[in-house]
Amino acid sequence: MKATQDQFLHDVIISGAGPVGLFLACELALANCSVLILEKTDNPYSPLKQLPFGMRGLNTPTIEALYRRGLLHELEIHKRFQNPHSYQNKAPQARRQAGHFAGIPFYDYNIDASQWPYRLPGSPAKHLLTEMEELETVLVRRAEALSVTIIRGQAITGFHQTADEVTVLSGGQSFKAKWLVGCDGARSIVRKGGDFEFAGTEPEFTGYSTLVDIADPEKLKPGRNITPTGMYLQSQPGYVIIQDFDGGAFHRSEKPVTAEHVQEVLRRISDTDVTINALHIATTWTDRARQATAYRHGRVLLAGDAAHIHSPLGGQGLNLGLGDAMNLGWKLAATIHQRAPEGLLDSYYTERHPLGAQVLDWSRAQVVIMKPDPNARALQTIVRDLIDTHDGATYIAERVWGIHTHYQLDGHHRLTGYSVPDFEFEDGVRMGDFMHHGQGVLLDFDENASLKALANEYGEQIRYVSGNVKDRLGLIAALIRPDGMIAWAADNTPDYSELQKVADRWFMGDVVIKR
Repeated sequence: MKATQDQFLHDVIISGAGPVGLFLACELALANCSVLILEKTDNPYSPLKQLPFGMRGLNTPTIEALYRRGLLHELEIHKRFQNPHSYQNKAPQARRQAGHFAGIPFYDYNIDASQWPYRLPGSPAKHLLTEMEELETVLVRRAEALSVTIIRGQAITGFHQTADEVTVLSGGQSFKAKWLVGCDGARSIVRKGGDFEFAGTEPEFTGYSTLVDIADPEKLKPGRNITPTGMYLQSQPGYVIIQDFDGGAFHRSEKPVTAEHVQEVLRRISDTDVTINALHIATTWTDRARQATAYRHGRVLLAGDAAHIHSPLGGQGLNLGLGDAMNLGWKLAATIHQRAPEGLLDSYYTERHPLGAQVLDWSRAQVVIMKPDPNARALQTIVRDLIDTHDGATYIAERVWGIHTHYQLDGHHRLTGYSVPDFEFEDGVRMGDFMHHGQGVLLDFDENASLKALANEYGEQIRYVSGNVKDRLGLIAALIRPDGMIAWAADNTPDYSELQKVADRWFMGDVVIKR
């Protein structure tokens, strides 16, 4: 599509049409913001986005976000991995691997789900597999249905901002918006052009993801293998992942990846004389871990890999970025529509930056354990023993799956800052069904007229929902933010002044009523 609206003032321009940029665009458009996405690549399709290269694990917060926006049912690929005859699932169900930490597996039979009492029966899955292409296809379809404009082959070359707007330069044209969000990956032009500091640590290894023809694949052990010189994984015929602890030197060199080079590295790491006949696809990556020290400069914001990068070990990068989009979307939309209480947009950074820092440290810890030296091997033994316990496996699972992801919000209730449970009402409707339109929700299990009146003060920003549920978990009422996080909850008679204060923290009322 050729750009023709040079001076049209959009509410938001997003740099990057990956999953994070697309999901953020959907969130903004859902709140009636005009959104333009500029994407540097012409073609959204790539072998690196398809199986097996494009395989990604979705964690609990991501699954809940897609579910709450009515998108989860559109993902189909994960269903093939639930097939007990699938190559991914040949182990008996009781020994099914549920994930790994630094290549050390944990299993379903060891996970104690009773430690997660707020995950109600019938809730969405805790983790699913998809591919990048499928996820992007679903999000593009939704974005276009919401009138988001996507222009491909249009890289941002520069921008400048004033107190009121941002002018973006791309392809000899200029585009204007009230806000610019960089969702353009690890080498973000928006981050660099906006002078964001990107602090962190340098890599320990170069990683290789390859599709090759192997003359003698029997010389390589199946699965993940940590060796005295690195790691290699052969999960499917011809699909080989390698970690070479060279300090990231080869990746940094930007030399082409040849069959001869991959064979040399694989032979050294596997300690075999395996022969590669052909190299079809190859990409390199590292464990460089960096995070922007600010997520906003004026009218320019960052999300996803533009804000934080780390090793793909454990696959948490995509999930972290989609969490950024879910958190930022409704806050930026409220700011655009002048419905944002003071400090609302600033809470994007204060809530998401600590989670990003945790993921970076989680990634660094895995790299330390995988290093090819005696100290790391000693640590591997200890961690392996811990993971093979109920408490150890449960802890690792809830971290990998993000089950206990929460924000440090004001309030004393045990659920404040946590994801709202997927309550099931007596008519079979579930909590997620009330969140498709991106509104806040005031849940009232006792049909309290005062709670309904309070919700009405905020117009369409807060949806009032009442009725009996099958298991209310001891609650009588709760205020849910548009991103599904509990802002306030009560087990007994509500404190209306406290609820009003919390509601005013996240929403701007149509009429201010003093109590």
